[in-house]
Amino acid sequence: MPAPATAPEAIATLPPCTVPTASEDPHRWGRVDADGNIFLFTPDGERRVGSWQAGSPEEGLAHFARRFDDILTEVELLFARLVAGGDPRSTMSSARSIKEGLHGASVIGDMDGLAARIDELIAYADKAAGAARSARDAQRAEATARKEALVAEAEALAAESTQWKQAGDRFKAILEEWRTIRGVDRKTDEVLWRRFSKAREAFNRRRGSHFAELDRQRAAAKARKEELAAEAEALADSEDWSGTAARFRELMTEWKAAGRAHKEADDALWQRFRTAQDTFFQRRAAVFAERDAEYRANAEKKRALLDEAEKIDLSDPDAARAALRSIQERWEEIGKVPREDIRPLDARLRAVEEKVREAVERQWRRTDPEAEARVAQFRDRVAQFEAQAAKAEAAGDKRRAEQARAQAEQWREWLRTAEAAIQER
Repeated sequence: MPAPATAPEAIATLPPCTVPTASEDPHRWGRVDADGNIFLFTPDGERRVGSWQAGSPEEGLAHFARRFDDILTEVELLFARLVAGGDPRSTMSSARSIKEGLHGASVIGDMDGLAARIDELIAYADKAAGAARSARDAQRAEATARKEALVAEAEALAAESTQWKQAGDRFKAILEEWRTIRGVDRKTDEVLWRRFSKAREAFNRRRGSHFAELDRQRAAAKARKEELAAEAEALADSEDWSGTAARFRELMTEWKAAGRAHKEADDALWQRFRTAQDTFFQRRAAVFAERDAEYRANAEKKRALLDEAEKIDLSDPDAARAALRSIQERWEEIGKVPREDIRPLDARLRAVEEKVREAVERQWRRTDPEAEARVAQFRDRVAQFEAQAAKAEAAGDKRRAEQARAQAEQWREWLRTAEAAIQER
């Protein structure tokens, strides 16, 4: 953990040194006798601090003064290092060692001032040490809070997240950030690490279970879609246009409900299914187009017949009836027409039939020498068309059966008219 930056701030108001250097005026702080003994002046009197035999007495006095200055310089260097951010505890230890050595030190100078300066250094070092402790505590609390926040986030991801990739990437980022955080005490760090590891393992288990279940679902979806694709391929050549089209719609619904297989398999199966589906509907479209063309041609033929029918000469009812009968027979032989043309065409034919019936009735009213024979003939025609209707219905041709019944009803109406004419004679 780096040294706190608050240590220099704790001694920012450090007073300047007022202890004078001894070498400027050694005689102010001590003396040397004729035998070379060096004495330090103290408030309690002189104290012998050493002797000098290597030179003149003045040189000896200066030497012991310089030794005092060396100690003072060392103390001021400790102050400077402390102000620059040095370790307060190391500074305090060094200052105390220097102070302990002052008693009996072979120096001359302001010993009381130097001792006071050392005490001042110790006091400020102690203050800086307290600030450093506070800074370390604050840093430790901040680091602990950061890791606790990361642990809380990891636990939330482990319990709730279903964004598997994003959450997995976030766990990696949390781990990288975790490694950059320093200063948490070992016990707390171990507790937080165990919580983080537990959360990460829980997330990995939940993610593994999810993808295992997803694999099972995809395998089931693949098996089901293989069945649907096979059925679609079997239906591709069907000629049951209505039933098969309905089944293909059901297959599409079942396909969507089957879920997704793995992408490669899903795409391949979809291609099979869609190809079979397209094959069937293209075949059906071609058949319907051909049928529609035939129906349109039939409609044109029936319009031509109607044009012919609408030109029938009604002045001769028997000839008109014969002409109408010929048209009706050819009408039946033509076959089906488009759905939207059925009613308009049938309406035009019914109109012609009504006009012919009215012409016959008018003739009957004028003269009817063979009324009984006509009645019998009408009964035969009614029976004939009713037989045709029964035969067509038995063959499943509902439209032809309906037309035959309509014609039977028309002849029945004529029959009733003929019978009424006979009764009125």
